[in-house]
Amino acid sequence: MAEPPRQLPFDLPHEASLTREDYLVGGSNKAAFELLERWPDWPSPVVVLAGPVGSGKTHLVRAFQDETGAAVVSAPDLTETAVEPLVAAPAVAVEDAHLGVSDTALFHLLNASRQAGKTVLVTSRTWPAAWKIALPDLISRLRAATPVEILEPDDDLLRRVLVKLFADRQIAVDQGVVDYLVVRMERSLEVAMRAVEAIDREALAGSGKITKPLAGRVLENVHKSR
Repeated sequence: MAEPPRQLPFDLPHEASLTREDYLVGGSNKAAFELLERWPDWPSPVVVLAGPVGSGKTHLVRAFQDETGAAVVSAPDLTETAVEPLVAAPAVAVEDAHLGVSDTALFHLLNASRQAGKTVLVTSRTWPAAWKIALPDLISRLRAATPVEILEPDDDLLRRVLVKLFADRQIAVDQGVVDYLVVRMERSLEVAMRAVEAIDREALAGSGKITKPLAGRVLENVHKSR
């Protein structure tokens, strides 16, 4: 019997919800979530949040921004002229410091924030020691910051994340498929996001039904492409 014709999948827009209520907390990210929840009662005025790609740093920043009114800037876009308007906000979040950041601009921001009694959240995939900072005074400031880390998810969190990722795409998937993925996939939220996207596309191109064999084939391809 001939296989049914495959349909051309369209990239239909879908919005991932990045509110505080939608942030899924587990053992791997509990410390980071609770620290941001304590704002402005932080151990130090500066917090450095480190975690792997896809670990939920951006979601935390967006929830932090919604809750506090914080100004958010990408680290490569931080300039000295941007410091004054940033510090005017209740708090500041600098995202993706591993992509590179101006030593003088970040130092100026930390000083201006401290003088104004404001807090700064800096996110990165790596710790400051790997940022190739040449300014000794900035190194000193970052050493005094409070470090908090997001780790790779455990099975329970990964399971809940998969359910949410499918729900964000308005896909109702059988719990057995989710459990099948959890025991076979890398412990990475990046892989979870890529797998759900690829499974969605494969289902749209085929029968539309998400089965364990389909999920297994797609997951194997996702792992090979890393």
